[in-house]
Amino acid sequence: MTNQREKMRLSSDMKPRIALSAKDYESLLLLARAAASRMPDLTSILADELERADVLADSEPGHFVCMGGVVEFRDDMTGKVQTVTLVYPGDADISQGRISVLTPIGTALIGLGVGDSITWETRIGELRQLTVLKIREPELV
Repeated sequence: MTNQREKMRLSSDMKPRIALSAKDYESLLLLARAAASRMPDLTSILADELERADVLADSEPGHFVCMGGVVEFRDDMTGKVQTVTLVYPGDADISQGRISVLTPIGTALIGLGVGDSITWETRIGELRQLTVLKIREPELV
């Protein structure tokens, strides 16, 4: 896993631009710090994503994948299309389509825009590519 992750880090200049609201950025930074000792690999990847993110003072709902947002994406290797909600670890429930930002695919999705593609590494070390097809902003409760 380390060799592929290093290759992915080295190619980070090839990754698409990502954007986060200031609120999501701050929350995710705290999450990465808090989980660093328990999940060092995933929090390291999340920290890398946070480093390269454009942090927006005012979020532009619907323009990028944000926490609580609903995203439809295609696995470019299989063609399978999925719709998920990106959530914090305590709210994750894969059977309800709520995936944690502290999963490889959750970390890959955060901050992407419609049409963006990114290569990410699965928990078993496979490289995959996904493309964002649609984004819906979080629903206010």
